[in-house]
Amino acid sequence: MTTPHPEQASGVLPHELEKATQEGRNKVIGFWLFLGGEAVLFGTLFATFLTLRNQVADGPSASELFSLPMIGVTTLILLVSSLTSVFAVQAMHRGDRNVLARWLGITVLLGLAFLVLEIYEFYEYMVHENYSMTTSAFSSAFYTLVGFHGAHVLFGILWISILIGQLFKKGLNVVTAPKIYVSAMYWHFIDVVWVFIFTVVYLLGKVV
Repeated sequence: MTTPHPEQASGVLPHELEKATQEGRNKVIGFWLFLGGEAVLFGTLFATFLTLRNQVADGPSASELFSLPMIGVTTLILLVSSLTSVFAVQAMHRGDRNVLARWLGITVLLGLAFLVLEIYEFYEYMVHENYSMTTSAFSSAFYTLVGFHGAHVLFGILWISILIGQLFKKGLNVVTAPKIYVSAMYWHFIDVVWVFIFTVVYLLGKVV
C-alpha cells in the first residue's frame, strides 16, 4: 500500500505533482526552451552532415560501411526505452514511487544497452575498418553527429540514475516530480533525434 504524501493530503493529486508549484511549472517551461536550443544545435549538425555526406575521399561510402540489422536493433532498444519512460511518468502520476523507480531503472538499462552497441559500432569502424574521424569529411560529420547524440544519451543515463537515488532519499513530492518529468522530456527528445539520425544517416546512406 502506498503511503499518502503530504502534498496529496493537502489536496494536490499525484498527477499534478510536477505542476503543483510555480517553481515546478517554471522548470517545465524552461526546459522546453532548453530543448528548443538543443533542436537548433542538432539541426546544425544535420545540415553539416547532409552537406558532407558524399565527401568520402578514399574511405568507404555509407552504403559500404553501415549494417542496418545492427542499427535496427540499436534503434529498437532506444524506442523501447522511450516507452518505459512513459510508463515511469504514468507511475509517477499514480503516486507509486516503487513502480516509478523500477521503470526509470529499466530505462537506464536500455540506455546503457544502446550506448554499448553504439560504442561497439564505432570500435568496428575504427579498428576493423580503419575508418577514423579524420578519414574524410563524411567520417568527421558522421562521428560528430552520432557521437554528440551518444554523449546526450550518456548524460541522460547519469541524470536519471541520480534521480532514482533522490527518489528513494527524498520521496516523490513537488520537488522531485518536476525533475523526473523534465528528464522524461529529455529522454523523448534524444529518442526523436535518433529517429532522424537513423533515417538521415543510416537509411538514406544505404539507399542513396
